Amino acid sequence: MSRNGRTRATSSGSRQSRSIAADTSARNSRRRLRIALAGAAVAVAVFAVLAVVVLSGFGSTPSSSGTAGQTVVQGRGGTWTNVTPDRLAQMLPNKDFTLLNVKTPYVGEIDGTDLYIPYDQLTARASDLPSAKAARILVYCRSGAESAIAAQTLLDLGYTNIWNLDGGMNAWQSSGRTLVNKGRS
Repeated sequence: MSRNGRTRATSSGSRQSRSIAADTSARNSRRRLRIALAGAAVAVAVFAVLAVVVLSGFGSTPSSSGTAGQTVVQGRGGTWTNVTPDRLAQMLPNKDFTLLNVKTPYVGEIDGTDLYIPYDQLTARASDLPSAKAARILVYCRSGAESAIAAQTLLDLGYTNIWNLDGGMNAWQSSGRTLVNKGRS
């Protein structure tokens, strides 16, 4: 022992110190390896989730339905059919559906529109909708964004034959067709 009460390092003490240092270094290396592997696993998981989201089309996968001018879109709990302005124009002369304007605020409508119910009031005004859940309802808005929300709301309400004007009134007018204004609110 030295004067201050500490044991002097012996050659076996030096070996022990080197052994402790080697163990600590090995533990640190294993810890770094585990962290690196965990990071790689997280990166792979994130990549896999992103791939699934991109491949699934963010929850709505348009697919051809076999009829020109329409595509089927997968929603939560069902599907709806998107139609082009040309397809809607073909459907109007033999109209066998409820044409529903869901644009808020009201800015006009396609001639032949049966109902105006803002998309965010569909649930509250469900009694204004056809009582038969299999009735065909074609929704539209200005651009297609609010009508896509409306189509999902109709699915949530139990309707099974939902159609949507792809691109809304903007696409309708771009195709050379006009709107009428019936002053609804």
